[in-house]
Amino acid sequence: MSASWKQLFFQILLLLISCRHINTKTPGPTSPPLDPISPLPTLERSYVLKGVSHTERVELLNPVNLSLMCTWAGNQNKPSNITGFWRKDGEEIENSRVTVQLENEQYNLKQKFSIVSEENLGSYSCVFGGEAKIDFDLAAPQIGDVRDKPIVSYVGDSVVMTCKMEENKPKPNTWNWYMANDTGKEQIFPAAEPQRYEIKNDGWKTKLLVYNLTEADSGLFYCGAVYPISTTMSHVELKVISFYEPLKPFIAIVVEVIVLVAAILLYERSQSKKDYTAAGNGPGDQTNSLTPGENNALEESSSMRQRKV
Repeated sequence: MSASWKQLFFQILLLLISCRHINTKTPGPTSPPLDPISPLPTLERSYVLKGVSHTERVELLNPVNLSLMCTWAGNQNKPSNITGFWRKDGEEIENSRVTVQLENEQYNLKQKFSIVSEENLGSYSCVFGGEAKIDFDLAAPQIGDVRDKPIVSYVGDSVVMTCKMEENKPKPNTWNWYMANDTGKEQIFPAAEPQRYEIKNDGWKTKLLVYNLTEADSGLFYCGAVYPISTTMSHVELKVISFYEPLKPFIAIVVEVIVLVAAILLYERSQSKKDYTAAGNGPGDQTNSLTPGENNALEESSSMRQRKV
């Protein structure tokens, strides 16, 4: 092989080797950068206690970092420092005990809590030396309109149950309805078969319509106002009765009257028989009821008949 051919062969070989390292794949779209997780907003609540106890209600809608500040004016002795700690639903929070110094004739106790779900709601208490405390009750807005008396309807009829939130409170994201059963609550879905339920939500108000009622529908129904942090509940009691149910007291009264009248008639009839017998009007007592003059006349008449014979 000549030198020119050898040189050409090496050039082709180098070209093939270099082509193997070239990336021929089409590049895909570039992944967008992930948005940084936004921190929870911070909410502060504080209270100045002058007595020995107080309960402060805190309504929450969304997850927050909640900063609670407690201030106590102290007792008459006012020691230079006391022990303070926090409780959650009556149980002391671990590692929450601190020494609180007396500053400006008062004691201050502060703590931050991450409230991210319904499990974090409840009662948070700051306690000063076991002598005084402030309770912060954390909850979603509560339904104020609660019906005490049950709704009464009839078998085969329809009924409308209503729940509403006060309009001065935040509007719920949506509403849900539940029916009580043996295990707790079962959510009602209007599209489920048979289509006996209809839910109408209107801002601060919700309605549940139930058609073709049966006695099995009697029980508790729960309405739930849904907020991002939690669902607040209320209930409505339904009682389904048959059409003759209201007549039962009237029927019982009629039966009692009939029995009483029958007893009176039987008693009067019995007394009449006794009076009739006592008057001597019975068939065996006719001779015994004659007077002495009548008896003498009968005897004389009998003797005259015997003489004629």
